[in-house]
Amino acid sequence: MNLQEIAYQKPVAIKQMQEQKLRQLLAYLNSYSPFYRKLFVQENINITSIKTLEDLCLLPITTKEDLQKNNNEFLCVDRKNVIEYTSTSGTLGSPVFIALTENDLQRLAYNEYNSFITADGSSNDIYQLMLTLDRQFMAGIAYYLGIRKLGGGIIRVGPGVPALQWETIQRQKPTIIVAVPSFILKLIQYAKEHKIEINKTSVRKAVCIGENIRNPDLSLNILGKKITDEWNIKLYSTYASTEMQTAFTECSAGVGGHLNPELVIVEILDENNQQVAANTPGEITITTLGVEGMPLLRYKTGDVCMYFDEPCKCGRNTLRLSPVIGRKKQMIKFKGTTIYPSSLFDLLNEINEVNDYVVEVSTNEVGLDEILLYLYVADANTENDYRIRSYLQARLRVSPFVKYVSDEEIKKMQFNEASRKIIKFIDKRV
Repeated sequence: MNLQEIAYQKPVAIKQMQEQKLRQLLAYLNSYSPFYRKLFVQENINITSIKTLEDLCLLPITTKEDLQKNNNEFLCVDRKNVIEYTSTSGTLGSPVFIALTENDLQRLAYNEYNSFITADGSSNDIYQLMLTLDRQFMAGIAYYLGIRKLGGGIIRVGPGVPALQWETIQRQKPTIIVAVPSFILKLIQYAKEHKIEINKTSVRKAVCIGENIRNPDLSLNILGKKITDEWNIKLYSTYASTEMQTAFTECSAGVGGHLNPELVIVEILDENNQQVAANTPGEITITTLGVEGMPLLRYKTGDVCMYFDEPCKCGRNTLRLSPVIGRKKQMIKFKGTTIYPSSLFDLLNEINEVNDYVVEVSTNEVGLDEILLYLYVADANTENDYRIRSYLQARLRVSPFVKYVSDEEIKKMQFNEASRKIIKFIDKRV
């Protein structure tokens, strides 16, 4: 069977394939992974008794802390066989390195090739990459390798600099851009200011990375609407992490990111590490398939979302993930209200007076969470201040602290030299 056809097989065939790969993974970990070999002994795990996906619940969970504290022990190959060293961004703690072999790089290329096909890409497309390909950023190299495998054209412009992005679009005529959604809004704003007719350009689609463009019910959120209200392009949402070395990408139906079943097993778990039902929030927990360098077993990502299992009109019979609702470690308890940063981002995107923002959370003198919103507004007058604060109070039922800053100040906060992503959330809690 062609790998590309697996997602279209009947669910029972997909499950059987995953179970076979799971048994191969367990044998591989027992032979080559110092961390898991020790864990199997400590937990008295007989890997030969694990035969089905239902048996996964008999295995222990792996956490981000395990990976941070024992990073080297996850490596299953000699370092001479490592071709690429990547690292996590460190959003939820200290960064960890993920080592890839030649086979892992080929797997990564296949993953992104599959993702671009899911997002209706083809060898006829030209992709403009508005993201970094350096700083050990796995996603950058993944996109590059995937487009090469697809046979499409690649324009590596890098992040930021709207003027350069538009100059490149006008000269090289890409059909698809790969970018962070909030940066697409900056492109739109620049185009307005410089009288660029965006709907007469070559760009027809955008593969959106790093930020949600949809609400949990899969409707476009404010960010997605702001883009499509101005620019007649098709948006495709994605979800991925460095550790899983795999992406979940929307098809044209826009009803959740499709699982690549040959590359990863996904569980959505509750607080007791039990599988939740469809359409119920839980923590994304992954088991990598086919990874050679640093495979992971029942790894809890810290991201909370839902899954959907009803058939998709694209014909794929794979589980789909909702947009990420929040990250467990970033959850804020503020004045008796539970808030995720992503919810604050959605809310701030709704406020027309707010051009840009950074959310900072810290611990106050009595040990409680405190929220400070750094806002850049074009006109920080009393009337706008009242309108912004009233809107926040009405929507949140609580009032975070607000500090108005200049465009230059907000950019300094968002673009740290040590970071490869736009910083919109700063966690200073102790």
